[in-house]
Amino acid sequence: MAKKAKKSEYMDKVEELAKSMGLKLAKNEEEVIKKLLKKYPDKFPNKMLVPKISAVVINCSVGKSGEPLEKARKILEELTGRKPKLVRAKKTIKQFDIHKKQPIGWVVTLRGQEAFDFLKRAISVYDFKVYEGSMDKYGNFSFGIDEHIKLPGTRYDPELGTIGFDVSVTMERAGYRVIRRRLRKSKIPERHRVKKEEVILYLKEMGLRVVSGKKPTLAELAMGGRGR
Repeated sequence: MAKKAKKSEYMDKVEELAKSMGLKLAKNEEEVIKKLLKKYPDKFPNKMLVPKISAVVINCSVGKSGEPLEKARKILEELTGRKPKLVRAKKTIKQFDIHKKQPIGWVVTLRGQEAFDFLKRAISVYDFKVYEGSMDKYGNFSFGIDEHIKLPGTRYDPELGTIGFDVSVTMERAGYRVIRRRLRKSKIPERHRVKKEEVILYLKEMGLRVVSGKKPTLAELAMGGRGR
């Protein structure tokens, strides 16, 4: 119950922040799907063709093991409500004093409503803007957070400090299971793949801003003013 209350509290802050910018965020993915089906019946004649958020992956690279790694784990667990998975170095990098199979970071994968809510919370750091330059041709996109305390509803803990992480969003639609199943695995035909233009429509109905060009750095955003 305490976790649900805390989640409701920080999501309320996300909604308030969006409202102050003249934005109305969708509550869930089902709401987005209904809007897309109603607005674009020619592009999405049925629900199975509407793009969806397959996963939101949070990747935190600490670069070394020990206490800093443990602090990062606690912060990620607090932010996501999920137990992070340990990431080990794939190879030795002597100049960074990193050895093969050494623990160097954490990764958390969110799906469903958790992914939807975390994306809204994380993208608020960029004033709810998604930059087209950050998207590939299939609509997948990534962005970085330099300090986790910038997320709405996050409090600074001096014992844990701050961490940065990358957020990667994967978009799919019904039928992508064939590339993951164990038996009779097959490729997704190009005509069925999610297109960048379709994801842009999805994000707009989600209540986010889609901006052309490349994503500015957080330092550039700070210099320009957030307008919060």
